[in-house]
This record gives sequence, structure tokens and C-alpha cells, in this order.
Amino acid sequence: MRFTRSISVVAGLALSGLALTACGSSDSGGGSSSDGSASGGSASSELCGKNLAFLGALTGDAGALGQNMVGGIELALKEFNDKNADCQIGLKKFDSQGSPDTAPGLATQIVNDDSIFGLIGPGFSGESLATGKTFFEKGLPSISPSATNVTITQQGWTTWHRVIGNDDAQGEAAANYLTTDIGAKKVFVIDDGQDYSKGLANTVKESLGDALVDSDQISVGQTDMSAAVTKVKASGADAVFYGGYYTEAGLLAKALRQGGFKGTFMSGDGSEDPNFVKVAGADAAEGAVLTAPAGPPPADFGASGLYATQSYDATNIFLGALEDGASTPEEINDFIGSYSGDGVSGPIAFDENGDITESTIYAYFVKNGELDVENPKPIS
Repeated sequence: MRFTRSISVVAGLALSGLALTACGSSDSGGGSSSDGSASGGSASSELCGKNLAFLGALTGDAGALGQNMVGGIELALKEFNDKNADCQIGLKKFDSQGSPDTAPGLATQIVNDDSIFGLIGPGFSGESLATGKTFFEKGLPSISPSATNVTITQQGWTTWHRVIGNDDAQGEAAANYLTTDIGAKKVFVIDDGQDYSKGLANTVKESLGDALVDSDQISVGQTDMSAAVTKVKASGADAVFYGGYYTEAGLLAKALRQGGFKGTFMSGDGSEDPNFVKVAGADAAEGAVLTAPAGPPPADFGASGLYATQSYDATNIFLGALEDGASTPEEINDFIGSYSGDGVSGPIAFDENGDITESTIYAYFVKNGELDVENPKPIS
């Protein structure tokens, strides 16, 4: 059976707000949440008083992105809980710091918690690949707002979904923008070796064709970028694409400018954060192009930052399943898989692998020493 329901309609069932009510508080480790009332209301009484979970970075270098996601989740839950006084849904937050080494232990906690009926996350690709089998084998439905590695949805994990375009979509759009809009003739591609980073960088390399002049890899935490700068300059590149996160991206952009590189610096959504400019410095960051498979929230949206709208939409899909009467993991997963609607982040429907069927890639620009997060350019 195919359900056709707009997220905006689901959200309309539960009106505005920002902070999560008392039924959903947690710490940065395993989290805790009061069970609230389980006495019916318009939603399924079997899920009232239960919780959604979030798994992702809340602290560390990527913590700001995870906090953006939680903001979107909490907004959706606040709206729902305000509308359904007798059916409160809580949130348990699990801070992985984005680490594929930390996430599996947290995944075990999540699947062994009978109060959790769905997962928003994981937030990052490495931790998704490290935990997907655990969630699949336990049958826990999940929707990631931000994990983009292409191979995640090739594992056969039928409980795993994402409301964001994958790295193939972003990488192809980035390569096309560099060669068509920028007019780059020689592009040098660098990544940091992580699952997300390699996946995005490899798609860019494949999509560049003859415009790919060379490639290199650095390490997470590396601060000396001189070897990479030397290779870029020797290649004669007029553009550099970096697959990774904002800390190393900022250091690399800074080192390139200090080394005399005059071409375009581009990176992906892992770098699309104001901290990129802080790390690189305003002068080195100026003119940088940062792509992302996510646009900015609407002006009147009650949460801010990259992935806030995707997290809000993912939460409302779970709440839509609850409103529709789903109460078992199988019923919730069936609802998600057959869902079709218009979310704040855009149109949402899933293919047979859990990938979103339509996505738009955006280019964000550093101008006048600041990352302009409000006026990106759609490039796909």
C-alpha cells in the first residue's frame, strides 16, 4: 500500500515551537527520557510515551552539525507534543562524535532500549556503515538526515533510509560546476581517507574526466599541508576539490593560498560550516565554494543550520507513521518505505534501497570574509 501524505500536513497536526518538552531530555552519552503519558490521543496509543533516538556527533569537531540536526528533531517533536497532550513522544540522544569506532556500542544501547521505536540518524557515513547491520538485524527503522556515502544503501539494510542526496549526486554536480561554471581545466582532488570523504572525492574524480589532473590523500588531524600544496602547484591545477571536513579543509585552503595557489578551492558539505572560514582565515577562505545536498531553512523556520530541515522532515515521517496507526517496527518501516510528500527540505520519496528519489545540490560561497549560508546557488 502506498501512503501519500505531505510532511507539511503532518506538521500541521502539531503546531509551532522550538525547544523539546520535558518528556525528551538527554545527556550526550546514552541519553535519558521520561516516558510521559501513554493514554491515547489521536495517535497510536502503543507508541505514546515512547521515544525516538538520535545517533550522531553532538560534541567534537563535527558537533555543530549534530546540534543542527537535534534542533530540527526537537522542533518537530515540540510541535507534535503541543498538539497531542495525551500522547507525548520523547528523544534520546547518543553522542558518537561522528566516530565509527564509538557508534557501534551506542547502537547496541539503542536496539536494547524497548522505549525507542525509531532512529533519526546516524548522522555520518562512517558510523552508518559501522552500525547499519545492527539496526537492520534488530528491525529498527532509521532515517538519516545527512549520511551520504553511496555504498550505505547497497548493503541490503531494508530499515535504513536517508532524506538527502547521496555522494554521487553531489560529486557529479560539483565536478560539473567546476568545469562548466568555473571553467576549470585542471582539477586536483584531495580527500582525508574517511568513508564519506573518499566516496565524495571518488565521484568527483570520475565525473571530471580529462579535467582531473591528479589526486592526493591527507589524514584526519593533519596540520602540515605542505606536501599536498607542493603536488597541487606542480600539477598546474587551476582548481582544487577537497573531500573531508571543515578543520582540514580550512587548513588546506590556508596553506594553498600561502603557497601561492590562485585557483578555485571547493569542498563538500562536510566543510559547509562557518568554522571553515575561522580555520582558514578570511583572506584564504575568500572565494571558496562549498557544496551541499541541502538548502538553507526557510526564514521563519524554528531551527537553524545545515541538516536542520532534513532532521525535521525525518522526524515528521516517523510521527506520520504514528498518526497513521503504525505501532510495530514492521508497520513503521513499511510506512517510511512507501512515503511520498513535500517536506520543508523538498519533495521526499524513497526508492527500493532507501535513497531519496529527488535531490537538489547547492553551492555556498565565501564572500567578504563570511560563509553566505542564506543565498546558495542550486547547481543540480
